[in-house]
Amino acid sequence: MTDKLNFLHENIAETLKRGAQYADIFIQSGEGHSVHFEDGKIDGISSSTSDGAGSRVIVGGRTFYAHAPGNDEASVAASFAECAASAGMEGLRESASQLLLMERGEPIAPPAVDFFREIDETIKKESKHIRQSSYRYSVSHRHVLIIRPDGTAAFDRRYYSSFAAQVIAERDGVLQTGSERRCMSLGEADFWCGATPLEVARTALRRALLMLEARPCPAGTMNVLMDGEAGGTIIHEACGHGLEADIVEKDYSVYRGRIGEKVAHESVTMIDDAAMPGLYGAYRFDDEGTPAQRTVLIENGVLKGYLTDVLSSQLYGLPLTGNGRRESYRNIPVPRMSNTYLLPGGDNLETMLARTENGLYVKKMGGGEVDPTSGDFVFYVTEGYLVEKGKVSAPVRGAILTGNGPEALSKISALGKNLIMDPGICGKSGQGVPVTDGQPSMLIEGLTVGGSEA
Repeated sequence: MTDKLNFLHENIAETLKRGAQYADIFIQSGEGHSVHFEDGKIDGISSSTSDGAGSRVIVGGRTFYAHAPGNDEASVAASFAECAASAGMEGLRESASQLLLMERGEPIAPPAVDFFREIDETIKKESKHIRQSSYRYSVSHRHVLIIRPDGTAAFDRRYYSSFAAQVIAERDGVLQTGSERRCMSLGEADFWCGATPLEVARTALRRALLMLEARPCPAGTMNVLMDGEAGGTIIHEACGHGLEADIVEKDYSVYRGRIGEKVAHESVTMIDDAAMPGLYGAYRFDDEGTPAQRTVLIENGVLKGYLTDVLSSQLYGLPLTGNGRRESYRNIPVPRMSNTYLLPGGDNLETMLARTENGLYVKKMGGGEVDPTSGDFVFYVTEGYLVEKGKVSAPVRGAILTGNGPEALSKISALGKNLIMDPGICGKSGQGVPVTDGQPSMLIEGLTVGGSEA
C-alpha cells in the first residue's frame, strides 16, 4: 500500500515546500442497500456505490478543496493538482496510471427482509387503530484511506446497519405516530445481537397507541425527569455542538474561553469517545487519519476541553481530539461529535421520581432546535407522562422543553445508574454523519415546559 501512495505523498510534500500549512487526500470506496416496506408490500429498493477522492490544501488558514469520482492514481492525482492550483500552486505532476489505490472489497448483499410481512401482519393484529405501518432496513460499508502530510496513511473499514419502524394510529379522526429505530456500526451478521425487528416495531406501535390516550400537556416551570431511554438530545444539541471548536471560535459559543470554569452541576461528567466498537458513531481513525480517542469535555461540572479537527487545532492552539469528520469524499471535514454521553450517577428511578414530586417524566425525546451561540433550545417530547405526588401518572402529548444548555446542566440534581445510548444522524454544515448520544436518567429542576394545553 505504501509504495502505491509514493507519488501522492511526493505531491503533498511539494505543496508543503511551497508554503501550505497542511494538505491531505481522503479516498473512499463504499456500497449500500436499503429496502422500504409499506402498505403490506416492499415499496422500494435502492442500492448505491460511493467511490471517489477529496483533496485539501490549507494555506494561511484558508481551505482549498477539490473532489472527483474514482480511486485510480490518475483521477486522484488530477484532483489534488486541481486543488493545489486553486491555492496558487500550479504545475504539480499528474499521472496516467490507472492503478487502483484502494479496492472496494467484498460486495455486500441487500439486507434479508423475509420478516417484513410477518412482523407487519403481527403488528396489525395487535390493534384495530393502526392505519399505516412502514419499515426501512439499510446496510452499508465504507473503506476510507487518508493520505497524510507526515508521509503516513490511515485506513479504516466501517460497517453500518439500521432498522426503523413507524406506525400511524387513528381514533375518532385523531392521528398519532410512533416510531423506533436500531442503528449500529456493525455488519448485518452481527447487527441484531439478541434484539429482534418485532421488538422495534412493537415499541413504535406502543408509542402511537399511547399518544391516542394522552391528554394535552400542561405548561409551566416544573421539575423534569428524563429517562435514560429519552435519548441524548439535550446533551448532543444543547451542549455538544457548543463544544465543537469551530463553533466555539467562529460562532462565539457560550462555552468560549471557559476551560477550567464550572459550567454544570458537579455530578456532570461529559465524554466523547469514538473508540467504542459497535456504536453508530464509532471509528478507528477520523476522516483526517487521527486515531479515535476518549475525550473528557466536562469533568465534575468543570469544562475541560473542546472537540477539534486538524484545522481548528492548528488555528486555535487546541489539542487534537480526532473529531474531524465528513459525510463523504465530497465534503470538507469539520469538528463533529462521535459517541457523546454523560457518565451515570448513583440514584435509582424511584428516588428521582419522589424528588420530582409534581412535574414531567420524559420517556422519549424528539427533534428540536438549538442556538449554539447562546445555548438556547426548544425540544419536543414524543413520549411523556405527568408526575403527580412522586408517581408516574397520565401520558401527555404536545410537551415542549425550552431552556438554555448550560443552565440546564447546572440544574441537574440527580443522575441515575442506567446509561443508555441512542443512535442517530447528526446534521451540521450541510453534512450528516452517524452519531450516538447517551445519558442516564437525570432530574432537571425548574425547566420550562410548553404544552398543548396552553
